[in-house]
Amino acid sequence: MTPTGVRSAAMATPVPFTSYQKKLFLFLGVACFFEGYDFFALSQLLPNIRKSFNLSHFEGGAMLTVVNFGTMLAYLLVRKGDRWGRKPLMTVTIIGYSLCTFATGLAPNAVLFAIAQLAARVFLIGEWAISMVYAAEEFPAERRGMVIGVIQATTSLGGIVCAGIVPLLLKNPFFPDPFKWRFVYLSAIVPLALIAYLRRDLRETTRFEARKAEGVIDQPADMFRIWKNASTRSWMLKVSLLWFLTYVGSSTAVTYWKEFAMGERGLTEAQVGQAITIAALASMPLVFVAGKIIDVLGRRIGGAVIYIAGAGGIAAAYSLHGQGSLTFVLVFAIFGATAVLSVMNAITAELFPTELRADAYAWCNNLIGRIGYVIAPLVVGWLAGPTHVGKVGPVVAVTPIGLVLAIILIFALVPETKGKELDDKTLMH
Repeated sequence: MTPTGVRSAAMATPVPFTSYQKKLFLFLGVACFFEGYDFFALSQLLPNIRKSFNLSHFEGGAMLTVVNFGTMLAYLLVRKGDRWGRKPLMTVTIIGYSLCTFATGLAPNAVLFAIAQLAARVFLIGEWAISMVYAAEEFPAERRGMVIGVIQATTSLGGIVCAGIVPLLLKNPFFPDPFKWRFVYLSAIVPLALIAYLRRDLRETTRFEARKAEGVIDQPADMFRIWKNASTRSWMLKVSLLWFLTYVGSSTAVTYWKEFAMGERGLTEAQVGQAITIAALASMPLVFVAGKIIDVLGRRIGGAVIYIAGAGGIAAAYSLHGQGSLTFVLVFAIFGATAVLSVMNAITAELFPTELRADAYAWCNNLIGRIGYVIAPLVVGWLAGPTHVGKVGPVVAVTPIGLVLAIILIFALVPETKGKELDDKTLMH
C-alpha cells in the first residue's frame, strides 16, 4: 500500500495536497518560524542582556558559546525520532521549547539564562529536524523539495519578523529598561501555546507506521547502529562531510557583516541597518523558491545554482565597496546561507531509510556537521585578529570555499534523488 501523499514520480500531473497535508504544511512552517525568531532574538538582545546581568564582552561571548552548544546536544533528542515516533518527538520539542522560552524570560541571572537558552536550542533544533522528516515522509516525491524549501524559508521569515518586532518591544513604555528584553521572550508564549494546542491534530507519518508494523522500528535502540552497516556508515560519513563544509561556508555569512561594513567600509550603523533590512526582505522570494528550484532542476544542478550564488554573494559581500553594491550582493549572501540548508535537508532525508532517517539527521547534522558551525566563527575571529590578517573581510570572503567544495562533492558522491520515492534501495548503493 502506498503511504499517504507518496506517489510515483512518473505521474505527470501532481495530485493536489489533501486537507491534512495543507494543515501539516502550515503547521510545520509556523513551528519552524520560531527557530528563526529565537536565534535572531538572542543576537539582537545581547547588548541589553549583558547590561542587565552586568557582563563583559568576553562573558557575553562565553554565554553565547554555551547556548550554541545546545545545537549539538540536540543529537541526543533528534535520534529518538526513530524510536519514539515523529509525532511524540514533535510534541516533546514544542512543549519543551515553550517552557524554556518562558524560563528564559524569567531567568534571574546569566547562568540560568544560559541554561534555559541552551535547553531551548536543544528543543528548537529537534523541532526543526523532525519537521524536515515530516516534510520528507508525508508529501509527494515530485514536490518534496518545494515543501522542505518553504518550511526552511519560514525560519528566515521568523528572523526578519523578530528584527522588526524587537526594536518595538524594547521601546515598550510599560516595563523599565532592565526588563524590556524579557518581554521579547515572554510575548512569544501565547503563539507557542497555540502551536502546542494545534499539534493535537498531528498524526504519525504513514511511512513510520508502516515500518513499525513490519517490526523494523521495534529493534533495540543502539546509538551506533548506523555505523554497523557498511552502506549506511559510508553515506553517513559522506553526508556529514557535506553538512560540515556547508556550515563552514555559510554560517559566518551574516554574523560578521555589520562589523565588516562599519569597521572596514565606513558605513554608519543606520546605513548597515538599512542594508540588512533591504537585503533580508529582497532575499525572501529567492529563499521561498529554493525548494522549487531543486524540484525542477534536481538536487545536484539546482544545488549548484544555489551554492554558487551563495558563495559568490558571500565573497562579494565582504569584498566590495559602497552601500549600494554591498546591499545588492548581501541579498545573495543571505539567500545562499539559508537556501543551502534546503538542499542538504532534501539530500539527507532522501538518502536514508525511514527507520534511520531521524538518526541520520542527528549524526550528520547535529553532531558531526555542526562541528563546522561551531568552529567557523572561532577560526574567523582568530584569523581576523591583530596578530594575523587583522581584518574580518578578507577572512570571511574566503570561507565560501566550503560551499564550492561541498557542491563538487555533491556531484561526485551523491546520486540524483529528484522525484525518487523514499526507501528506494537504489539510492543507498
